[in-house]
Amino acid sequence: METRKTPTLEDVARQAGVSTATVSRCLNAPDVVLPETRRRVINAVDRLGYTPHFAGRALASNRSNTIGAVIPTMENAIFARGLQAFQEALAAAGANLLVASSGYDPEREAEQVRALVTQGADGLLLIGAARPQSTYDFLRARHVPYVIAWNHRPDTDHCYVGFSNREAARALTNHVLGYGHTRLAMIAGLTQTNDRASDRVAGVGDALAAAGQLVRLPVLEVPYTIEEGASAFAALIKNQPPPTAVICGNDVLAAGAIAEAKRLGLAVPADISIVGFDDIELARVVDPKLTTVHVPHQQMGHAAAEVLLQLRNDPLSGSSIKLETRITERESLARPPA
Repeated sequence: METRKTPTLEDVARQAGVSTATVSRCLNAPDVVLPETRRRVINAVDRLGYTPHFAGRALASNRSNTIGAVIPTMENAIFARGLQAFQEALAAAGANLLVASSGYDPEREAEQVRALVTQGADGLLLIGAARPQSTYDFLRARHVPYVIAWNHRPDTDHCYVGFSNREAARALTNHVLGYGHTRLAMIAGLTQTNDRASDRVAGVGDALAAAGQLVRLPVLEVPYTIEEGASAFAALIKNQPPPTAVICGNDVLAAGAIAEAKRLGLAVPADISIVGFDDIELARVVDPKLTTVHVPHQQMGHAAAEVLLQLRNDPLSGSSIKLETRITERESLARPPA
């Protein structure tokens, strides 16, 4: 019986039509390689089943004491608190953390995942579950455990350590409805390839449907920036009749909406109520202070690290953990104007 030769770096380079140095750069620092070249190299790696030497040694010894995390962005504080807690828990266990940012791009995330595995990561922290199946197949084929944080869905395909964005958004909407609002609008994050954003939109819809609110909910999807939140608010307020309350997909968007309301001469919450989601530091310093959903970032980060370290030691030991959110009442929500 013929023994199949283990593919080498040279085999990948030959298959992709590039140099071995380009293959190495693509696997270790994909951002410095042209996209078309990256695609050729990754396709060759997949076809040949190549495992870089560093990752092979790490897998053989079952230890590199390195955990990877791929987060969507480093530009705002949404992930900072949870990631800090995640790192502290890893450090207490003697493990190191490597962090990469995907820019909310699934293809770039897949490249970062490959780079972290190439560098010997024993496990990965991923944000949300919305990504191509090929990324999961890559991790499972290489026996690299992963934990999904910042969401929790009722499926058994993944190990979650997070909260239900849908349930939290439903509770927030019911809270707003409890103040007597009947004309609502929403400024959401971009829902394509972002299950957290899409679940929050769905949760708002659930609450309105249960309350008998059959009027279409105006929803604008924008990137998570203060400027985009302001622009979306300016567009929504032109609806006739205008909304009396705006639910925002996160606190950054809500801060932008509050700033734009002031610029337009509207008082918050006397003229219009605005609520957010996440309860980051910004929610406490914006004026008026923001009513929002409190996400247990630190608890989630610590728990995710503990579960991932368990999975590293025993792939069958980890189980999903569902955390609870709560509504933090501050000053930006009131009864609608008479």
